[in-house]
Amino acid sequence: MNVHSFPIVKICNLCKEFSGVRVLDDINFDVNYGEIHGLVGENGAGKSTLAKIICGIHEPTLGEVYIENKKVNIFSTHIAMDLGIALIHQEPLIFPDLNVAENVLAISPNSPDALNLLFQEAMDKGIFVLVVNSDIPGSEEYRNVAVLPMDFEITGKSQVELMGSLIDYKGKIAILSATTDAPDQNYWIQGMKEALKNPKYEDMQLVEIAYGDDDPQKSLTEAEALLIKYPDLRGIIAPTTVAVAAAAQAVENAGRAPQLQVTGLGTPNQMRRFIKNGTVTAFALWSPYDEGYLSGYLAHGLVTGDIKVKEGEKFVVPELGEIEIGENRFIITGPPQIFDKDNIDKFNF
Repeated sequence: MNVHSFPIVKICNLCKEFSGVRVLDDINFDVNYGEIHGLVGENGAGKSTLAKIICGIHEPTLGEVYIENKKVNIFSTHIAMDLGIALIHQEPLIFPDLNVAENVLAISPNSPDALNLLFQEAMDKGIFVLVVNSDIPGSEEYRNVAVLPMDFEITGKSQVELMGSLIDYKGKIAILSATTDAPDQNYWIQGMKEALKNPKYEDMQLVEIAYGDDDPQKSLTEAEALLIKYPDLRGIIAPTTVAVAAAAQAVENAGRAPQLQVTGLGTPNQMRRFIKNGTVTAFALWSPYDEGYLSGYLAHGLVTGDIKVKEGEKFVVPELGEIEIGENRFIITGPPQIFDKDNIDKFNF
């Protein structure tokens, strides 16, 4: 039974024209909470056009769209994603004998080499292998291209600088990471160690690197242990979304803020409470929407042949601009975003 007094999606008098030809005319329908609907019609009836309007690919010529009883203007896919709307495209004509899994393999690896044999088997079959959000250092030959959220060369350095600005560049700090062999975190930690050699940070002392295995409870336990072991600890850098939330929880439970600062890589939704109650002053992350959007666009371009995997290849992604494949076939999505009390409510992910 629908306990809501309004539909989750409501379409009113929707019309769409292309070059003066009306392909949708006065469409009206509701989707209530928990319902599943099917759109049925002949080729050219407008099923895909309607779906693309709801998902921000096309704008309607006339009509209104309501999401949870609020009128919305979905003029981009980013807005649709912010509203919780996604579209899985069906494009069987690209390779009629292959399904999606046989076209592209996209994965975020937690090890630099554990899946090498699987990747090689896929590539031998002509499947494009994309590693997303994390690369496989030393095993780059086993993937076609890597999509990274930001320039990992500056991630560690930027985390040290952010922590330094929070503790006046003085005091003991610790790092709470994921697993001991997580390639990205280890790369960033090495960058932090190198950054700390700069005379600017000579009064900051790295006392320990702890590992919570990206498990919430173990990460919390490790964070609590750091607080007990180092009563004069000034900061914890947690370059993983699980660990930064766990570290913040430990500091909140102990009442150690703001003397002990927590920063790292987290999402606004998980860290909002800690920002608003003063436990955390600032943290960073990239845009997962942009990274996923770029990866999907790249995957489609590789399959269709519109994008070639080669150093220096450039292509334009709508809303993101020109993207270039760099050395060793990796792509940078964009710069990091700093979140604090002044902007945290502008983000919802």
